[in-house]
Amino acid sequence: MAYDLEEQERLDDFKAFWNKHGNTILTVLTVVLLAVAAWRGWAWYESNRSARAAAVYHQLKVAVDEADAERIRSTAQVLRKDFSATAYARMGSLVAAEAQAVAGANDAAIENLRWVVDKGGDEIFVLVARLRLASLLIESQAWDEAARVLDVETPSAFAGLYADRRGDLAMAQGRKDEARAAYGKALETLGPATPIARLVQLKLDSLGSTGTGS
Repeated sequence: MAYDLEEQERLDDFKAFWNKHGNTILTVLTVVLLAVAAWRGWAWYESNRSARAAAVYHQLKVAVDEADAERIRSTAQVLRKDFSATAYARMGSLVAAEAQAVAGANDAAIENLRWVVDKGGDEIFVLVARLRLASLLIESQAWDEAARVLDVETPSAFAGLYADRRGDLAMAQGRKDEARAAYGKALETLGPATPIARLVQLKLDSLGSTGTGS
């Protein structure tokens, strides 16, 4: 009987504890369970969204291979609109812009590249987009915008490429001394052994020696 009384006392203590703290415990458990469910749901959503973005990106690559200008435009637009937070949207815009530039659709290419620059995110994508955008803007004689696009700090891996593009801009505007300086800086950064450096050297040679015109 003593055992029964002891058990009863424990049961009464537990009931008193539960009456006092039960709602709080249930609330905490509910919050924890909801958080776990939300995390799992978000992970599933992210995985599913990434898979769908990858499928659209694949469609874009097929359109590029088939040189289907309308499908390139529409699939790139879907990536920008519905999957803007994914890397596929940025890669898709770069791929579409390249195909559009090759086809002579510079306005469409510029639109895609501007989106990558404005959207930001992955630094490599943005730096590549700026380089390509600057080239198209120089070709379109939109020199002020090209200068703004190139007016950014760059990591060492991109310094030579950006110097080369600044040289292109200066040469397009007839500022030969500035072009020489930019190409010279590009060569110093790129090193002489790279194919790009050889192309820069050809540009520099085409300008002649300092003092032949500016």
